[in-house]
Amino acid sequence: MNAVRIGTSEKGGTFWSQGEAVAHLLRRSYGFECQVLDAVEASIENARKLEEDRLDFGFMASNWIGRARNAEPPFEKPVDIRMVAPANSGAMFFIVREDSSLQTVRDMIGRRVSIGPQGSGMVQHVHTIFGALGISLDEFEPVYLSFAEGGTALEAGDVDAQWQCPYPNPVMRDISERFAVRVLDYDPADLDEVLGAVDFYRPSIMAEGTFRGIARDTRQLAVVNVIAAHARTDAETVRKFVSTMLDNLDELAAANPLFRGLGDLFEPLRKDGVAALEFGGVPLHAGAVRACRDAGYID
Repeated sequence: MNAVRIGTSEKGGTFWSQGEAVAHLLRRSYGFECQVLDAVEASIENARKLEEDRLDFGFMASNWIGRARNAEPPFEKPVDIRMVAPANSGAMFFIVREDSSLQTVRDMIGRRVSIGPQGSGMVQHVHTIFGALGISLDEFEPVYLSFAEGGTALEAGDVDAQWQCPYPNPVMRDISERFAVRVLDYDPADLDEVLGAVDFYRPSIMAEGTFRGIARDTRQLAVVNVIAAHARTDAETVRKFVSTMLDNLDELAAANPLFRGLGDLFEPLRKDGVAALEFGGVPLHAGAVRACRDAGYID
């Protein structure tokens, strides 16, 4: 297989920027003809396209991969999906204008909030987080806009807050440079409540100065994002894909800060074997197993 199709997110989004970085290395290392394809619905769209043989690899949030395999909503039929590699563990967060009266996530009750494109994985995160906090969608007004459109709406005052995907992403950088923003905090008890209820979230610190408007460290939620393939995807192509990532961890981190700490996400393999990366019970692709064994992560 010389042509590789990589499903990501909307252009400028987290997955799209990471897909571009990996594609560059695949072209250089193996001469692959890589297509980095945007996907408005990101995780869900990529899983469906894997099943339809319209993609070879797809970036997804780890909370979706098991649902795709088990045909849980919104998937109507099972996807014969396989884990390939972790991609990042980045904080997701809500932003407001600097002059907003909102201070915490719970303050968004009764407000208009841009939560991402309809049907996207980011929207599902809002459902999950608010569900863990006992906040129903009837208690605020969700607005379904792309991240760029949501930023414009926030700037104009048409929404009170916006849900954002992990940083760095070019859309968030542009927003923070256009107008003054802040990141909403969680009440400590609320953050602990979500972490206790949802096993695919992890605590994360967004450091002071991450982008303009973050004046101090703030505790947020992070989800492990992953790269998936179909069971039919050629094992040797998968091996080369994962080997390229493992052989270039420092270069990937320099090219895109979302890849910082990527090696740490592979480390649990040494103790727990392939189960460490089998989120949602989805098996690790045979090609990925070989790459991780070659790199010394698996005995």
